[in-house]
Amino acid sequence: MSRWTAALIGLLGVAAALAAGHLVAGLVGPTASPFLAVGNTAIDFTPTPLKDFAVRTFGTYDKLVLLVGMAVVIAAVAVVAGLLSRTSPLPGTILATALGALGVAAVLYRPDLGQLAVLAPVAAGVVGVLVFRWLHRAASAPSAPGEGRRTFLIAAGASVLAGLGGQFIGTRTDVEGSRSAVGELKPTTPAPAIPAGADFVADGTPSFITPNRDFYRVDTALSVPRVLAEDWTLRVHGLVDRELTLSYDDLRRRDLVERTITMTCVSNEVGGPYVSTANFVGVPLRDVLLEAGIKQGADQLFSTSVDGWTAGSPVDVVLERDRGALIALGMNGEPLPVEHGFPARLVVPGLYGYLSATKWVVDLELTTFADKRGYWLERGWGQKGPVKVMSRIDTPQGFATVRGRAVVSGVAWAQPTGVGKVEVRTDGGPWRDAELATAVNGSTWRMWRAELDLPAGGHTVECRATDLKGFTQPAERVAPIPDGATGWHSIFFTIE
Repeated sequence: MSRWTAALIGLLGVAAALAAGHLVAGLVGPTASPFLAVGNTAIDFTPTPLKDFAVRTFGTYDKLVLLVGMAVVIAAVAVVAGLLSRTSPLPGTILATALGALGVAAVLYRPDLGQLAVLAPVAAGVVGVLVFRWLHRAASAPSAPGEGRRTFLIAAGASVLAGLGGQFIGTRTDVEGSRSAVGELKPTTPAPAIPAGADFVADGTPSFITPNRDFYRVDTALSVPRVLAEDWTLRVHGLVDRELTLSYDDLRRRDLVERTITMTCVSNEVGGPYVSTANFVGVPLRDVLLEAGIKQGADQLFSTSVDGWTAGSPVDVVLERDRGALIALGMNGEPLPVEHGFPARLVVPGLYGYLSATKWVVDLELTTFADKRGYWLERGWGQKGPVKVMSRIDTPQGFATVRGRAVVSGVAWAQPTGVGKVEVRTDGGPWRDAELATAVNGSTWRMWRAELDLPAGGHTVECRATDLKGFTQPAERVAPIPDGATGWHSIFFTIE
């Protein structure tokens, strides 16, 4: 057969395999889809430097880039399988079987999938082999004009329908309906109103409260878990006096509190965007843990997401009365958005999210750092993860051209202590104090601005923050991993 026909047979065989796996996954668990299972497993085994590069380079599009890259690689393998099978279907059959085995291994590795989930990659492997051999036989045998083309069209159409069917079945869980049914989460103790002058939006800073649609999202989930509030439970166990199993209604019936909190990702580079602020509503984490009773020796709160992701928070930190750690149910006046952890997530002010902000949380175990290690701790990240004092310039943008007097503005954060001072300097000159916006609380960012009277030409501006305890942001540039970046943010701009 021609090379084009052989390549098409390979592509259609793989497409049929993936579609069949996706269809069965809709019945046994959406993440059992071989494409997603292999992608999630690839994320787990990707070397940390490569993950950091992906987040740094592609930002919140890193998962899309991974999926597109996987699709390209799979398509290339399919084409090779077809080309190697121009005279015999055996090479393609072997490659199809190998891909099926890879899917089975990926599903078996996933901690969030049960035994039935293996049916999805098995179905993918069987269908892939059968369709490949069927198409190969149809293309090799003499046939009436158009018969081979009809066979190919049937295979393509069936693959599309199976894939769409799997997508429909897999997303039939009406999570948005569940969110809507939650209604208003009215806190017994609301957060103080954001005071006037808390930001300098007119001068280029973000708004003090980050809208939910703009709140940064960094996690390992290729597909967002879809959990109904009415089906959700939280188990609290381990080194406790009494084990607790709490439903969504159990938490909602408690006295809810609202807290204004700035969250920061450890992957944030100096000057990076992964910091946002919201009003979170939920139940104090400290109260739940004390209700369970913490046994002596427990130094880690090991939290697990519904998709199997884990994190470990220091017990002494989450138990601090003034820390304000929450099992959050709401965000900015509505139930948590699905991509931000609905039905419930953890929020611990002052700790980077990789060990304190588990989304879709379903399990809290009191244990020790010696006995269990969270997802990122296993990959060499820091054990404690306190947020470091940091500041960022938002306006002007790097390499911008400014006409007339320059106004430099930005944000600083030092959770949970709070920002006491921000300084700026131009062209390596003396530091001068910037004007600070009205403070809200120690667990939130603080906006700043400075007017600069500079001559025409190019200028470099730097900023640094000092927290309320007197610690100043260090100048030394340190990479984000393992426990947060340091360094002064600087930009170059031109005045006309």
